[in-house]
Amino acid sequence: MRFKFDRKYLHWGITAFLVIAAGLVFYYILFYGESLSQGVKNVVSTAMPIIDGLVLAYLMTPVLNKIEKGIMEPLYRHAKVPDTPKTKRRRRMLSILMTIVLVLVILYEFFGLIIPELVRSIQSIIFQFPTYVNNLQTWAMGLMKNNPELEDVVDSLINQYSSKILDYINSNLMPNVQNLIKTVTSSVFGMLRALWNFVIGFIISIYVLGSKEKFAGQAKKIAYALFDRKTGNEVITVFRFIHSTFIGFIGGKIVDSIIIGILCFICTSIIGTPYAILVSVIVGVTNVIPFFGPWIGGVPSALLVLMVNPTQAVYFIILILVLQQFDGNILGPKILGDSTGLSGFWVIFAITMFGGFFGVLGMVVGVPIFAVFYAGVKVYVNRMLAKKELPTESSPYMTVGRIEEGGFFTAYKGMDRKKKKGKDAKEKAAQNDGSTKEEKQAQNDGSTKEEKQAQNDGSTKEEKQAQSDENTKEKETQEQNDGNITVEEKQEQSDENTKDEQQES
Repeated sequence: MRFKFDRKYLHWGITAFLVIAAGLVFYYILFYGESLSQGVKNVVSTAMPIIDGLVLAYLMTPVLNKIEKGIMEPLYRHAKVPDTPKTKRRRRMLSILMTIVLVLVILYEFFGLIIPELVRSIQSIIFQFPTYVNNLQTWAMGLMKNNPELEDVVDSLINQYSSKILDYINSNLMPNVQNLIKTVTSSVFGMLRALWNFVIGFIISIYVLGSKEKFAGQAKKIAYALFDRKTGNEVITVFRFIHSTFIGFIGGKIVDSIIIGILCFICTSIIGTPYAILVSVIVGVTNVIPFFGPWIGGVPSALLVLMVNPTQAVYFIILILVLQQFDGNILGPKILGDSTGLSGFWVIFAITMFGGFFGVLGMVVGVPIFAVFYAGVKVYVNRMLAKKELPTESSPYMTVGRIEEGGFFTAYKGMDRKKKKGKDAKEKAAQNDGSTKEEKQAQNDGSTKEEKQAQNDGSTKEEKQAQSDENTKEKETQEQNDGNITVEEKQEQSDENTKDEQQES
């Protein structure tokens, strides 16, 4: 009996193998994560010269393209040199040589100008440190002398925490001096090793620049070999977007930081800030870090100036605030534009997360990396919405309560109620504003009529009551008079009758 091969069993076997392998990898990461991270660190440390070379080649590629296309190609065309593969290689090598010379000259001039001044500033700080401490102490004593309440607060704080500080120095700091020396020594050796890796990486970058088109072609060939034509095109488009985002952000941020450093040096020289070059270099270098960079460089620089001249420290802090506002609102948008497409919240989020995981390097490259991730998620979401024939803009979804059949949006009832209440309130306010005068006039007219009617009614009632009382009084008096008259008349008649009877008798 002949066995018949079925591809679905192969697919099932590959799927089962991948599931088991993924489970083993997850188990190893979960229970042996430290050893895995140590292995990754060893691999990265070993490959650091190659990584440095790739990064340097990537950063020097725009300069090489400008020199080759803007200078060398016009010269070759003007000299009527035939465009053969051999001449292209020679032109590329000359362009690389010019790029390296230009970069080295810029670095030499920059560090040749900055390093001697930095060395003099650091030496001055070390030698004059006791003087600076005395100046700071004198200023603090004068401030507390002029403010007795502040002096009492400072004395209480010193009495409260002086013993704790001494205990910390004696119990924690002094026993760890040896460990501190070891850490400093290892840091020095680490810097020397990083310098050696940089030199090796610089050499590697020359070879990468010489064959950058070939490496790019090989990468595209691999993409089209692994994926179908449509997916391969999308992968290449994604990498082009990553390239434009990174080179636009990092290149623009370097130019922005150089300009801020130069402006800081000019302003500090004008106002007479101590160690103008040193603090300007610190501010310019830390400005590469988005958002938090000016504060990271401004705080230690302000403390350094404070030890020399407290008044100049206040001026320097004001200058840093002005430069930060100028960079954030005018210079940065002009140079960087919308290269990342991120809002302020996502910029802070990226800096915080990547800075927490990868330190200063993560704070520098975290924004473009997160911008690429954000753009990828946005493209995927928009594609899924387009398949469902729904709008890709965010504004229709802000007030949506539900989506009916046919893609009709129904607003959230709470939003409708709020809008209706807002409209009713506005209409009532408009009606009240328009009708207050008429209502007041009508109320005044009605009130006057009612008051007059009430007054008239009240007056008529009172008058009638008074007249009725008078009539009753007159009747009573008349009756009394009538009664009095009749009695007297009866008495007189009786007297006359008695007299007549007596005479007759």
